[in-house]
Amino acid sequence: MAIYIGHFVLEIPSSHKDMMMRIPCKTMAMAAMALLVGFPLAAASASLAEYEAAKSLAQEHLKAFDDLDYNVFTNQKWVELHRSHSEDVLVHWPDGHTTKGIKKHIEDLKAMFVWAPDTRIKEHTVKVADKEWTAVIGVMEGTFTQPMPIGDGKFIAPTGKAYKINMATIGHWTDGKMNEEYLFWDNQEFMKEIGLGK
Repeated sequence: MAIYIGHFVLEIPSSHKDMMMRIPCKTMAMAAMALLVGFPLAAASASLAEYEAAKSLAQEHLKAFDDLDYNVFTNQKWVELHRSHSEDVLVHWPDGHTTKGIKKHIEDLKAMFVWAPDTRIKEHTVKVADKEWTAVIGVMEGTFTQPMPIGDGKFIAPTGKAYKINMATIGHWTDGKMNEEYLFWDNQEFMKEIGLGK
């Protein structure tokens, strides 16, 4: 004898058929429902555990990213950059070029402070994370107060103009550190604000 309930089938040996026929339908239905409910509850429990683990990981990454921008970058604590970046981090810059390795990345970040020593990021307007990925929109600002090196010993004289632009960073994390980073901002608007573009 077989009882079909949804996608589940309850098989009842023929030797127990007569006994089953004497059990009230309501009791059978309740027993069957209790059995069926156990399956989704177990699955839900496992899914909840996975969700909580993923949520915790995402929060850890966003917390590390806050510290990266608000503390390490803004205060030029380059010796602490390894807390958020892997040694072989691959960085994609807004102009399309890429760099490999944390040492090169530090050199590039330092260069931003040469002509705008007060460069800083103190605000993250949007923060999104899912497992090993983070996406953060921040506000970068500073003032063009020092000569800007452009190579071959040449410089652009400071304009004294301040800039305040939106930027976005997409990061891929492995073992608590970013091994790949995508940086986005509007370079035309950037140049315009510091007095070098139209």
